[in-house]
Amino acid sequence: MSEYWRPRRAGNAPIYERKENHMPKIILASASPRRKELLQQINADFIAIPSEIDEDSLITAEMPPGGAARTLAEAKARAVSGDKRIGGYKNDCIIIGADTIVWAKGRMLGKPADAAEAFDMLSLLQDDWHTVYTGVCVIRVKDGEIIKTSGFTDGADVFIRSLEAREIDAYIKTGEPFDKAGAYAAQGFGALIVERVRGDFFTVVGLPVVRLNTVLAEYGAAFL
Repeated sequence: MSEYWRPRRAGNAPIYERKENHMPKIILASASPRRKELLQQINADFIAIPSEIDEDSLITAEMPPGGAARTLAEAKARAVSGDKRIGGYKNDCIIIGADTIVWAKGRMLGKPADAAEAFDMLSLLQDDWHTVYTGVCVIRVKDGEIIKTSGFTDGADVFIRSLEAREIDAYIKTGEPFDKAGAYAAQGFGALIVERVRGDFFTVVGLPVVRLNTVLAEYGAAFL
């Protein structure tokens, strides 16, 4: 973080002291443990406030998957910007919203509702390529008002190895598929089924931090 010198008076004589530049608080509008872990790995100073939106009401099957991911990311960030849980941070903060969608064989896959749906999704994905889209929205809030919004969508191709039914069942029993788009994670137990990735691995995890950092640099809040 950069620094500057500011004068402080002691009687009639100015005394110069060093003070760190103010940085807006970064808020992650997500409950995703994977996104929080990614930010923690780079020692980001942030808090997480999960958004409360009805995702199904915001997207349709006709929407392009990348556009759907971006739409949901922005909806999450905007929802948190007006949430009373941000408290005093509304005076100066940067809110990051993100959403991940899996696109396979003309189908948009979200999080499975139950074990049966998880089995169907993994059966569809196995022994083939599919694309993972993560949309990101960054919002700057100053004095309770949104003053700047930007974002992007990033895509990466993933190949899931051939899986037998017993392997799919075993993976589902780990519990890992139930809060993941497409019913799998690229890390954790999912590392045993993800054979290849073309593109940014962290897009598949749920937060492309390189591109995110580029956007944050425009806000004067880059991590590096």
